[in-house]
Amino acid sequence: MLIRPIACIVDYVTALNTALKQIKSRPLTTSQRLWLMTILMGLIVTGSFNWAAFERRSLGEFKESGLRWVFRHAKIAWAYLLQASISHILSHYNLKQGVLVLDDSDKVRSRNTSKIAGVHKVKDKKTGGWFNGQEFVFLIFVTDTVTIPVGFRFYIPDPALKKWKETIKAQKKAGIPAKDRANRPEPNPDYPSKQMLALDLLKTFAKNHPEIKIQSVLADALYGNAYFMDEASKVTSCDQVISQLRKNQLIRSRGKNIPLTTYFARSAGVETTLTIRGGEEKKITMLAARVVVKSHEKKRFVIALKYEGETEYRFIVATDLTWRHKDVARTYTLRWLVEVFIQDWKEHGGWNTLSKQHGIDGATQGVTLSLLCDHLLILHPLQSAQLKNKQPAMSVGCLVEHINAAALIDGISHIIHADEPKKEFDKFKILMEESLPDRQSTKHLVGRELGRMEPTPSLLYQKAA
Repeated sequence: MLIRPIACIVDYVTALNTALKQIKSRPLTTSQRLWLMTILMGLIVTGSFNWAAFERRSLGEFKESGLRWVFRHAKIAWAYLLQASISHILSHYNLKQGVLVLDDSDKVRSRNTSKIAGVHKVKDKKTGGWFNGQEFVFLIFVTDTVTIPVGFRFYIPDPALKKWKETIKAQKKAGIPAKDRANRPEPNPDYPSKQMLALDLLKTFAKNHPEIKIQSVLADALYGNAYFMDEASKVTSCDQVISQLRKNQLIRSRGKNIPLTTYFARSAGVETTLTIRGGEEKKITMLAARVVVKSHEKKRFVIALKYEGETEYRFIVATDLTWRHKDVARTYTLRWLVEVFIQDWKEHGGWNTLSKQHGIDGATQGVTLSLLCDHLLILHPLQSAQLKNKQPAMSVGCLVEHINAAALIDGISHIIHADEPKKEFDKFKILMEESLPDRQSTKHLVGRELGRMEPTPSLLYQKAA
């Protein structure tokens, strides 16, 4: 499809510019608005972050070099674009409260990459091996109407901490007692942990949108430590933070510290049903107790839960002891939505394909643009009509297809309504042919010297032998 700013793109960028003014940020100039419309359209239509593809799909109207220059050098208020877009969505759907959900993800990169920011060795959860890649921490805002990505941070591990872990591993192998092993290095503010990045995301959202009531904060077991849960509650002014405990965690019972698994094995679980994300119901077995978690040094609400067919409990932990256990478990099912968002973002956000933007600015600005694409789809007229009428929302893939169709119709309409349609069509045909790529194939060997492939007369005696 062609890259021509269609109505929904124009309306979104216009509203975004208005929102920038409302938060007292530098608004976009006319040329910057046109550039942003082109890039958002290009990301959706081509499904990639590729300057050359944007030029081809615009039939040469927007040059690759010009698009790249604006991305690198234009004085755009990058730090406020996401905030302004979030404010616009909150206002558009009149959202007043919701749940914040955290999760991390990664992006595989080439082993030879040297200019892309934040690339490091990442453990492959599927194979147990390693790959070169980038890691992110994402924050989404879940409401009873819509789910919105509201922030991200790049994660880079501390080299000193990595070296310490290698040293400890070697010392354990050598049989060195724990008291004689190397001390853990002090945290380096230049390399914040995923937990610190997550807290920064929560603090930023709460600060930028103080009118929003945060009902709960959700995160997986990586964030299930005392410091994170207490700080998350503090920075968001939300009493309820829900995470998971690992099964080897100890809790206080009858004056002794015992493992979670041992404590909850004392009683048979109660079979019941759990409503998943306000929709289907699933059979579960559940137990709950308000107990002191040793590593947290305070009382928490711990829920042991397993779905039908599972043999082992998973342990959910909550900070607010006044909630009912079913309400905690039901709320925690919303955490799955961040995984759905990440999958949609990787498939349709454009940034995950050919996003070879160098440096920290290139990485952060590229992800920002891809998240604006998601916001654009949330505000698409068809989506807006569904959501405001309490009807099931359209999928991201479906909305992308609608935009592709609209782009095609817009291109045809431009030709039909021209003063000289035939002349306009001929021009379109020439530009289309000129914009098509001309890449060389390595499969066909025409023009190459393949060497001599025939018998040598002086060696025919070898055949007789």
